[in-house]
Amino acid sequence: MEDGICHIKPEYLIPRNVEKPAENVETAVEKDDTVNNNENKNDPTEPPEKKGRFEGNAGEGHGKRKKNRGQNKSRGLPFKEEDTLRLCKSLLDGNVGENATKKCSNANCRFSHDLDKFLQLKPKDIDGKCYIYTTKGYCSFGVTCRFAGAHLDGNNRNIYPEDFKHDNSMLVSTWLNPDLQHTLRKKKYNFSQSNKFVSKFERLLREEKNEQADITAQNGKEKDSTVEKSSPEAIKPSGAVTDEDMIKLRSAERKRIVFRDKLYLSPLTTVGNLPFRRICKEYGVDITCGEMACAIPIINGATQEWALTKRHSSEDLFGVQLCGHNSKLVTSAAQIIAEKADVDFIDLNTGCPIDLIFNQGGGSALLRRQNVLQVMVQSCSRVLADYGKEFTVKTRIGIYTNKLIAHEMVPKFEEWGASLITIHGRTKEQRYTKRADWEYLQQCATQAKSVPVFGNGDIFCYDDYETIREKCPNVAGVMVGRGALIKPWVFQEIKERKTLDPSSAERFEMLKRYVNYGLEHWGSDMKGVETTRRFLLEWQSFLYRYVPYGLLERPPQRINERPEAYRGRDDLETLMASPNCNDWVKLSEMLLGPVPEGFNFVPKHKANAY
Repeated sequence: MEDGICHIKPEYLIPRNVEKPAENVETAVEKDDTVNNNENKNDPTEPPEKKGRFEGNAGEGHGKRKKNRGQNKSRGLPFKEEDTLRLCKSLLDGNVGENATKKCSNANCRFSHDLDKFLQLKPKDIDGKCYIYTTKGYCSFGVTCRFAGAHLDGNNRNIYPEDFKHDNSMLVSTWLNPDLQHTLRKKKYNFSQSNKFVSKFERLLREEKNEQADITAQNGKEKDSTVEKSSPEAIKPSGAVTDEDMIKLRSAERKRIVFRDKLYLSPLTTVGNLPFRRICKEYGVDITCGEMACAIPIINGATQEWALTKRHSSEDLFGVQLCGHNSKLVTSAAQIIAEKADVDFIDLNTGCPIDLIFNQGGGSALLRRQNVLQVMVQSCSRVLADYGKEFTVKTRIGIYTNKLIAHEMVPKFEEWGASLITIHGRTKEQRYTKRADWEYLQQCATQAKSVPVFGNGDIFCYDDYETIREKCPNVAGVMVGRGALIKPWVFQEIKERKTLDPSSAERFEMLKRYVNYGLEHWGSDMKGVETTRRFLLEWQSFLYRYVPYGLLERPPQRINERPEAYRGRDDLETLMASPNCNDWVKLSEMLLGPVPEGFNFVPKHKANAY
């Protein structure tokens, strides 16, 4: 019988301590310097313990109770380096004879041009080799690299190979060059192709609505008369359509990607970054998708949003997920990504439960704006077809718990031109607090004729995967989200058909690889190191929930089960199991050196739903 508890072998349990009378929160935080995961209850930086549906006291705020949400929205950045302390790129190569004090060409440059002062203030190098230098043969971050000792000579000059050619390229491809960004910001990019399809499908939708209105108005009259009085424009062939723009009947003809039976890593905001996807590729995932990108920033040339379209060479089947509330904007974003980025497919988010997105009419709100959604899917599908790319849709089973509509949407998505439909087995209201409804997902999958339907929710081990594939034979494949964040080797378990029990040393090596990939992706200077640290800590807010298989009294662990306080088989395993943010920082310091002064980390995601 399920009780929501992950049962640990008695020898690893930590005895409960009797609660003392309430003391000052700040004093309690100062005293909390332990690794045990049952001693963080007064730490304001920690995700709060689950208090049911609401947090706070009923008497607070004039009797109103505040709902628990899934994010710490008031948090700030852990660390921000001042521009005046960052070295100008013109001095990255260090002391090079007369060029040691050269000025950059930008008269308004906000960065430092005092190389000697920078070297004096620069923190001590992190122990170890520079991953970029060992991989690429040189480090483009030069003297600013936190591992610079590995590639500087005695005169603080950056070392380059003899056959080096300046190309300013990183190991990960970027698509937003200055010319394209300038064109987008000046609103001069040619979106005529996407606008043409949006206009056409909006017109066809209006005609369809008018035809339905005419039929309704003439209901009760003779059927023959109804047909004769229908306008020529309203009568459209429903069989073999000759109009090349009516792609909803051509979807099956143009599919090239075989999605069926593949393992799909869910697009995960913040934590589903490129270094994490590389880790999952190493463990055997087949399909990867970038973090949710909003259509408007893509069209406006926002650097941060375009960074979400970056693809690593190991991602052999890669897509970008788009979110938006307007058909024209989303289709335009799909067009420019298809033209400028290296992607195999673009996914439309129609399931995001975040209030900010929902209230704007995007994400799961599209399920109640089906006219907009229809034009969006039809237009994007047709635009991408011209570039030989697929258009997929990810949704939820509904908005409201008492009104499930995914089974009605599946045939519509297929008719409108989607090449793959992925359904999260929860409603927008449920977010992540209830078990995924796989019986309903099986019902939804039976509604598709030829398009594969993937299921998503609660897959955490090989046993979960086998049970689902047996119970849901019509579901073509699975998408894994939180399960991969907590234990990325879940893909390896599924493919090898066994349960794995990696040691703490093996898991630490995984973290080391992640850090190396992060330094390659975000940079090895101060900013890059601290960005890597921040995303490592965000990931650790999920990783700590994994309970080693050898400690389980009733294996396997389920994703919604919380363990009691326990210790690991060694000190490192105990440290990795701690829910205390301070202990996560200790782990990061073992890989990236001491945190800078003023560093403060609060995780983005709370563990209310675990």
